[in-house]
Amino acid sequence: MTFLTEAAIDAARLAAMVAGPGRGAQVSFVGTVRNHQAGRQVRELHYTAYGPMAEAQCVAIVAEAENRWPVSVALQHRVGTLTIGDAAVVVVVTGDHREEAFAACRFVIEEVKHRVPIWKRERYADGTEAWVDPTAALDPAETGSP
Repeated sequence: MTFLTEAAIDAARLAAMVAGPGRGAQVSFVGTVRNHQAGRQVRELHYTAYGPMAEAQCVAIVAEAENRWPVSVALQHRVGTLTIGDAAVVVVVTGDHREEAFAACRFVIEEVKHRVPIWKRERYADGTEAWVDPTAALDPAETGSP
């Protein structure tokens, strides 16, 4: 499987790849492009990746999850220009039970954000652009936290 794609991600295809008769739980994470970031209106964004290293890191993350929990994992991340509402990353995890499926899904998306060399450049409604650090803590206003 190729983890990086310029095409729209087919979440149903990913789910079918990890489905099975013994898998009673399926957990998915779909990260979509939102229309705001840190109080600014986002028009679109562009993902760039160091392909060979990104693919290798994705292989490692999936293997780590599948070794740590009795699950199957499908993962795909977009590169290129995306618009509001586009799926940027999809993780689908199946397991016999929900506990391991939830834990593995969270592990995979968090590790992708921290380890995979994918960079995001946001384009704002005012015509400016900025690189975004995916490992930076979010502004409390963005999370709804006090």
